[in-house]
Amino acid sequence: MAAPTVRSDVLYFDGDDAISYRFRGKTVSTLQDTISFNFKTLERDGVLMHGEGSQGDYITVELKQAQLVLHISLGSSPLHSSEGHTTVTVGSLLDDHHWHSLHIDRYGQHVNLTLDGEVKHFRCNGDFDQLNLDTEVFFGGVVNQEKQRLVYRQNFRGCIENIYFNGAHIADLARRKKSNIRFEGRVGHYCENPPYAPITFAGINNYLQVPGIPRRNRMSVSFKFRSWDTVGLLMYTSFADRLGSLEMVLSEGQINVSITQPGKKKLEFAAGYRLNDGFWHSVLLVARDGSAVVTIDDDDGAEFRVAHPFQLRTGSQYFFGGCPKPASITGCLSNQTTFHGCLQMISVDAQPVDLELLKYHRLGKYSDVFFDMCGITDRCTPNLCEHGGHCLQSWDDFICICDLTGYQGETCHKPVYKESCEAYRLSGKTTGNYTIDPDGSGLLKPFTVYCDMREDRAWTIIRHNRHYATRVLGSSVDRPFLGAVEYWNASWAEVSALANASEYCEQRIEFSCYNSRLLNTPSGLPFSFWMGRHDQRHYYWGGSRPGIQRCACGLDKNCADSRFFCNCDADHALWRVDKGLLNFVDHLPVTQVVVGDTNRSSSEAQFLLGPLRCYGDRNTWNTVSFNKGTVLLFPTFQVNQSLDISFYFKTTSLSGVFLENSGYKNYIRVELNTTRNVLFAYDIGNGHENLTASSIFPFNDDEWHWVQAELNVKMVRLRVDELPWVVRAAPPQTYVQLEFDKPLHVGAAEHKLRPFLGCLRGLRVNGVTLNLEGKANETEGVRVNCTGYCQNPRVPCQNSGLCVERYSHYTCNCSISAFDGPFCNRDIGGYFEEGTWVRYNILSASLYATHEFASIVSQPLPGYNLTSEEVSFSFSTTSAPAVLLYVSSFVKDYMAVLIKDDGSLQLRYQLGTSPYVFALTTKPVTDGRPHRVNITRVHRTLYTQVDFFPVMEQQFSLFVDSKLDSPKNLYLGRVMETGVIDPEIQRYNTPGFSGCLSGVKFNTIVPLKSIFRPSSMMVHYNIRGELVESNCASMPLSTMPIPPEMDPWYMGTEFPHVHDDGWIGIIIGFVIFLLLLLGGLLVLLYLYYHRYKGSYHTNEPKAIQDYSSAVKPLASRKDQNLPQILEEAKSD
Repeated sequence: MAAPTVRSDVLYFDGDDAISYRFRGKTVSTLQDTISFNFKTLERDGVLMHGEGSQGDYITVELKQAQLVLHISLGSSPLHSSEGHTTVTVGSLLDDHHWHSLHIDRYGQHVNLTLDGEVKHFRCNGDFDQLNLDTEVFFGGVVNQEKQRLVYRQNFRGCIENIYFNGAHIADLARRKKSNIRFEGRVGHYCENPPYAPITFAGINNYLQVPGIPRRNRMSVSFKFRSWDTVGLLMYTSFADRLGSLEMVLSEGQINVSITQPGKKKLEFAAGYRLNDGFWHSVLLVARDGSAVVTIDDDDGAEFRVAHPFQLRTGSQYFFGGCPKPASITGCLSNQTTFHGCLQMISVDAQPVDLELLKYHRLGKYSDVFFDMCGITDRCTPNLCEHGGHCLQSWDDFICICDLTGYQGETCHKPVYKESCEAYRLSGKTTGNYTIDPDGSGLLKPFTVYCDMREDRAWTIIRHNRHYATRVLGSSVDRPFLGAVEYWNASWAEVSALANASEYCEQRIEFSCYNSRLLNTPSGLPFSFWMGRHDQRHYYWGGSRPGIQRCACGLDKNCADSRFFCNCDADHALWRVDKGLLNFVDHLPVTQVVVGDTNRSSSEAQFLLGPLRCYGDRNTWNTVSFNKGTVLLFPTFQVNQSLDISFYFKTTSLSGVFLENSGYKNYIRVELNTTRNVLFAYDIGNGHENLTASSIFPFNDDEWHWVQAELNVKMVRLRVDELPWVVRAAPPQTYVQLEFDKPLHVGAAEHKLRPFLGCLRGLRVNGVTLNLEGKANETEGVRVNCTGYCQNPRVPCQNSGLCVERYSHYTCNCSISAFDGPFCNRDIGGYFEEGTWVRYNILSASLYATHEFASIVSQPLPGYNLTSEEVSFSFSTTSAPAVLLYVSSFVKDYMAVLIKDDGSLQLRYQLGTSPYVFALTTKPVTDGRPHRVNITRVHRTLYTQVDFFPVMEQQFSLFVDSKLDSPKNLYLGRVMETGVIDPEIQRYNTPGFSGCLSGVKFNTIVPLKSIFRPSSMMVHYNIRGELVESNCASMPLSTMPIPPEMDPWYMGTEFPHVHDDGWIGIIIGFVIFLLLLLGGLLVLLYLYYHRYKGSYHTNEPKAIQDYSSAVKPLASRKDQNLPQILEEAKSD
């Protein structure tokens, strides 16, 4: 079955033709219109359609500078202040002789204008919905000239196809010559193609070589061209007989012609202006001996003539668009860059060049050119330069001139100015006037404010026209006085953006009245009020609070009349004042003050408004923490030409998605890919791409990191903190296509995949701050502020353990603690037999020599000339004397903790010349019980504590050195140091310590933990004798109950048992069930057959018991002679 054919009705207009479609009535009034047709032309200007009415309504579609322009008005009236005229422009380069499709849909004031699939929706100005047209509507131009709106507009020249107007097929009616179609001129029912075709020059070495007639004394060359480039070779030819050459170059929008001859000065001249505007321009060069004429765009009145002595003999070859290589063989000696653009209607020596012969290599030569097409592209329509930036383009690229816009970057997207006075203060600026841009790369313009810099904050101050008192007379509720507040240098929207981004704002308002009421009205609605952000009315005044209709005196209960809540509501014939601060930031700024009770005799009111004063930045510190795998959903954001994303994050996770937005084809995603990589993945129509910002340091260090990602038609780039930008140039294209149809996911990818655990703050997309705190839900795992588990852990990390935030949980880092376990509360120690000792090497001799030399050249290295120590350990023993801990040095300095003969504990220090002795205990500690020792020295102050006794503070002499100089080794159990040792140490050193030591820590050195829990391949210790690991039943520093769910050794309330899984358990259960069932049947049978056994029936009369009698019946006779036992006595 053959497919149905689509009929095409085409009309051709030659610039003097037009048709009109007459309505059935004299006028037509429509609420809804549908208009569509296709067109193609080589002209840049021309009226495609026009209709108008006597009431001021009209609709016009025309080409203007090769763009399609729609003018529409639904009428104007002197009773309405708004103007009804609306103009919308779409498309560019529509004079390319290609078919273009136009579709207009209107319903009331809403219009969809579609050109070649590009839809532009707009709303008509004015207050009317009906389009009223008189008599007829025109296509291709106008039939008569009484339509005064279109005077000096030229008619359309080209083809129009399938014209539909509100259901009427105009082209079909014209073909059938219906009576409601009126013709002007000779409208053809065909589409005439031009007799010439363009050539596109788009290569690196493109050229077109055309032969000419040699040795003539007259040269004539003409052609048409269009281009965006500022520089390019249009034509070059060498004269015959080596008389020189002529070169024609497009340079800075002009045609530059230079004639070079041997032994003579080069002749140069120029013609034309702004010829690189992308439109077709004609060039005619006529030269003969001693003169040359250049004519641009067939304007004889603007032709350029030059007279100069030179000799002309035409050459045999003409080169257009560039020179072939090598120049020595081809004879094209121009050093100009190649031309990129289109040429047509080339003529040499007054003879048109046959491009068909050129195409098939029958005439001349060419390279990198395309016949029968003009591939020029307008990269500045629509203008991709934002914020009013000026677009300049070449053949394959464009640049944005951002001067005086307040923005910078490839597309004028990045703001030049900071977002607040606070940002200027943090950068070191002082009080003064500054330009700020509160919405960053958003649509609002930057503006100038006064910044009052204080030590702890910066006040932003914006003044306005209501700073001084405004007098109001003759206003009423029906006709109130509207006191609009016009802020200096800024619109209401821009000032609102500042207030919205500020932590605190205030405005002082003062209302003075004389026999004029403020809030009190008989109907309950206030006489006067003020309007704030989003044009919302507010009925509370300065000093009061939102939500209550009062003034400051109404809160303080001291108004002039206690029956009212404002002083002015007393309606006294004397001046009263209500004043105070408005400081609810979400209602500010004040945009209008409305006064409505000054129309009575002697009534008068005055008001004044202070400047808007703000400080702080609540956008940057809009913070949430993700404590489990969840996601925040925000509305899909629309991207025009550019996209920028910025935020701060803090985490300890290995990976996670910060945000993702996706559509049917496009998506963007920013994620922590690895601990050292932040990834920006996207698809803007060119396939999957990604950028990676890498660092040698991990990003999951639980510190804040700043991420910036930007995407536009020119490039994509990513930056983290102050690292260099990672940039990828975008492929040549005219727009960025990002169409998202799903919500913006923050905190995870779609379906909560790859969740991020950590903190996010200051998330901004295209200058808009996303309110993360407003979406926080603690039950879903999102908390306000950066609050992890380390802020208030259920079980704190103990014994110098560091809490490591994991955001979904926490862990304890026990690396610098002498303990281990999940909370650094499990002691690590060793049992020392008599004679066992441990030496831990703090500093080797070679390193000591190096550090000694370094201390001469520069300051001593920290950790080796110690002005403070922290020592802690536990021990238990029954023997004395003994050296528990000894720290030696490369000089005579040492530190020792020892047990004397009497069992008491002693601390000895030598800092310089003589030792200092401190008694830690007076009672013996050789009772076999665990004892805890803590020693801290800071310069010449010593703090000691044994067990749970109070901390003792003691002082060294001022003449004693404050440094334990260059510690060498740490000994446990016994001192085996070479060299001179203090005799007192030698006295207690034999036979050695016998007992248990645990939790030993000297500053950051944990020797026993290094032995039993090695974390490094390097061995810093030596052991002599038997050393067995033991916790020594040491005393805990603090007792902390551990919840069962956090105890890794908690086994639950049930004892562990063996599970018999599979069929065995089922079979055993079934057997038990059968046994129980059999047992139940046997019991029932037994009861049935023995139900009468042991019972008998008698006919003896039974005694009747009188329940009303209070006398108890006597016991039976057989019981009277038996003794009564208390426990067996019958109860009542």
